[in-house]
Amino acid sequence: MNFTPIDNNALVEGFCLVKSLDKKTSSKGDTYLDFTLADSDGEINAKLWRYVPEVHGEYEINQIVKVRGTVSQYNGSDQLRIERIRPSLPEDNINPEDFVKSAGFSGEEMYNELYHLADGFNDQNLKLIVTEILKDNRLKLLYWPAAFKLHHAVRGGLLLHSLSIVRLAEGVCKIYPFVDRELLISGAILHDIAKLCEFEVADTGIATGYSIEGNLLGHLAMGAMVIEKYAQKLGIDKKTAMLLEHMVLSHHGEPDFGAAVRPSFIEAELLSELDLMDSRIYEMREAVQSTEADSFSGKLWAMDNRKLYNHNRAEMDKEPNLF
Repeated sequence: MNFTPIDNNALVEGFCLVKSLDKKTSSKGDTYLDFTLADSDGEINAKLWRYVPEVHGEYEINQIVKVRGTVSQYNGSDQLRIERIRPSLPEDNINPEDFVKSAGFSGEEMYNELYHLADGFNDQNLKLIVTEILKDNRLKLLYWPAAFKLHHAVRGGLLLHSLSIVRLAEGVCKIYPFVDRELLISGAILHDIAKLCEFEVADTGIATGYSIEGNLLGHLAMGAMVIEKYAQKLGIDKKTAMLLEHMVLSHHGEPDFGAAVRPSFIEAELLSELDLMDSRIYEMREAVQSTEADSFSGKLWAMDNRKLYNHNRAEMDKEPNLF
């Protein structure tokens, strides 16, 4: 942990991310908080003894806090005894990317690239609806994750996933010139747009759970509703709106995987396949990165409980070539 020493008595302070938090009762009957705190250098267990909410405040997972306390050894590991704690403030100028796992690119550069692509469309209906949706959702898009627990569940993960599919789509269109490039790219940009209301997300850019509408409706149905709303407001051609809605509703491929309908035209099928490809490659890379050379990973639920082999012939730390 990257704490700043305050004096020679092991008193330290610094900013940390709350990774876990439990309210417990001590053997003396006092309430205390048991934290796991983390920063870019690691994590530490921390205790706030004799916890009084009115005095110390209330805290939640994925919140960034400033703590002061003393570090000591407990069962062979460092433990922080918290003496002071408060939430981080805007004037602290904290960069959340120092505390949480993030996309390898800034939200601004990914957003600007997607907007630039859409703004260059020849199809005025697609250009208008995609750019307007992007503009109206810019602030959330800059840091929103693409998932709660699975692929791209990182700060900026939604833009990373969308831009990755766009780049794959551009490659496909070079091979298959009969594919409607602008329609496919529009679907790639908008296919997960309703994840902006499917999850509850902390300011750090990490999802803390599903919203009520996320649980009841899901991002495919809500995504089609977003497109319908903007199409009516902007006077978008009905056929264009219908094609985009179908791509959103079908991009999970099969009803068993949440699709409302199966893909029924080429661009919809390509979007579904590229979405699956990008999500699986992300999951596989994550698993291989944490697996020793010439060993197998644990079973991956998202990969049908397969174990993945790390052949150690490639550099897994390299970021995707998106720019």
